[in-house]
Amino acid sequence: MRAFVAVTEDRYFSEAAARLGITQQAISKRIAKLESDLGLRLFFRSRNGADLTEDGQAFLPHARALIGIADQAREGLRRRRRALRVDVLDTRVASIDLIRSFHDATSEADIEIITSNGYRSARAALTRGSVDAAYCRVSGTLEEELRAVPAYCEPLHLLVNRDHPLADQPSVRMAQLSGTSVWMPGNAPGSEWAEFYDSLGADFAITMDVSGPDFGWEHFVEQVGVAGRVSIVGERTRLPWRQDTVRIPLVDPVPAYPFLLLHHHQNRHPLLTALIDFVTRDYQPFDPDHQWLPEPDRASFPAG
Repeated sequence: MRAFVAVTEDRYFSEAAARLGITQQAISKRIAKLESDLGLRLFFRSRNGADLTEDGQAFLPHARALIGIADQAREGLRRRRRALRVDVLDTRVASIDLIRSFHDATSEADIEIITSNGYRSARAALTRGSVDAAYCRVSGTLEEELRAVPAYCEPLHLLVNRDHPLADQPSVRMAQLSGTSVWMPGNAPGSEWAEFYDSLGADFAITMDVSGPDFGWEHFVEQVGVAGRVSIVGERTRLPWRQDTVRIPLVDPVPAYPFLLLHHHQNRHPLLTALIDFVTRDYQPFDPDHQWLPEPDRASFPAG
């Protein structure tokens, strides 16, 4: 269509081709295909250039109108600055800090936070294009069309009440938790985080108590403080403050919860590349001498 209008305005195929940045042979093929599709001859060709036939003259205003509509649509999409939609499990966990760091480092980064139930829903949302990126742990094989970038290995803390025998220690060795029952009411069956904590329990002889119900963070922290339960939380997890609870770093080794940044390989959101580059630059490699990850995660988190 643009080739047709260009030849109409310039009258010479060579000049129209130069204006469009293509070869004369290419523009001739485009005109020939258009004439073939329409079943009409659009130009009379002579040494003095190309002149419109009667059918060409009738077609010209429609061609210009179609090009105008296409240009308006393209410009409208260019002006449309849709926010980068990023999926997270919860707004209290480490992935929010990772997104905030990117937002602070990127001028005019318009970001929309979507909360879901982890990889189980994020993989479908990424495929549909309803989200552009997702922070989560992958349990099982990653879908072929998705790509993963290692983002963060979050150290874990023990959460106990102030009367617990370990409450006064600056850190707790993993061996000290052997035989302990750790209360994790949010470990939904089949979730990637429940699988992570099952691996942690198996490797360090810890029993994961997933009894509920899960009434949210306030109830969770209250039960640790009042009922004397023991639990594990991420270093960056923002918990409601209670005077009767204590968080203690876990060490020897440091158990780390792995976050991947997932995206669809065909997603072309302009901010997505910037986010991937930011995550890649900021990533601190897994340290196998001091940190612990489940064996299946180690392939996705190269050691430093």
